[in-house]
Amino acid sequence: MIAVQSAAKVPDPLSVPENAPEHCPGTESELAGKTDACAGCSNQEVCASGATKIPDPSLPFIKERMSNVKRKILVLSGKGGVGKSTFTAQLGWAFAADEDTQTGIMDVDICGPSIPTIFGIASEQVHSSAAGWSPVYVQDNLGVMSVGFMLPSPKDAIMWRGPKKNGLISQFLKDVDWGDLDYLIVDTPPGTSDEHLSIVQYLKENGIDGAVVITTPQEVALQDVRREIDFCRKVGIRVLGIVENMSGFVCPNCKGESQIFKPTTGGAKKLAEDMGIELLGCVPLDPRIGKSADYGVSFLDEYPDSPATTAYLNIIDSKFFLRFPIDVH
Repeated sequence: MIAVQSAAKVPDPLSVPENAPEHCPGTESELAGKTDACAGCSNQEVCASGATKIPDPSLPFIKERMSNVKRKILVLSGKGGVGKSTFTAQLGWAFAADEDTQTGIMDVDICGPSIPTIFGIASEQVHSSAAGWSPVYVQDNLGVMSVGFMLPSPKDAIMWRGPKKNGLISQFLKDVDWGDLDYLIVDTPPGTSDEHLSIVQYLKENGIDGAVVITTPQEVALQDVRREIDFCRKVGIRVLGIVENMSGFVCPNCKGESQIFKPTTGGAKKLAEDMGIELLGCVPLDPRIGKSADYGVSFLDEYPDSPATTAYLNIIDSKFFLRFPIDVH
């Protein structure tokens, strides 16, 4: 296991035994002792009997901390490499463009934390105070929390089983001094595993406002995205809509557009129609998006004339701000 900064010690959650299998649902879960992951576990019979179902002691603290967050949005995709973190970053920058809007980004892609690099704050570290861990601030109204800040070296592999991941996510929710937020955007890893189940479990009482599902046009990505949508429906997360990234290629010089990933089965548009979900928009591939991520700057600010910027802003302005107005007190 990797070492973390002393101020960011991560204990295993009390609800998961030390000898638990990798995808243990937790002793307090309704699925305890009943999932495929429980097969062969020495605690399976006890868990299935219901004798271990005690409330997670972290839940009241999470509920209190999250009571100051108005909107909680997940960015999901069953497929890796489709641009979840990039979209999360653009969404964060767009929200924070209004200096009166307080935005937080929580990176729960534990094994592949790219958010610090995309925001240009990879060299920062987490600091603690009497109020808890302090997010790393990109600007006064845009804070970020990621395990990437806790690594001795960016080259270090994070080799954690489910209980350790769950413990860190719990701490991100209950121990981080997020303050009063208008938006908390959660960047997730590919798939439907420990991190996703933990977020749903920990935010159950506070509620998740919805999820944005990211895909690319080709069928190999759409297959995994269908599973992600099915996951959302099974756990009761509202799918706000689908965003298709890399929807054609825009040449920065001639502005010509061509298809790199051909939508052989109809792409996100057909998927949205089949699943009864709104297509929020399609973002063309602009090589400067990757360049901006590497340098940790806002693509929206650096290249305002790009068709990709127009697509991002059309998605964000027409959907998120109108659907989630900031409460005025």
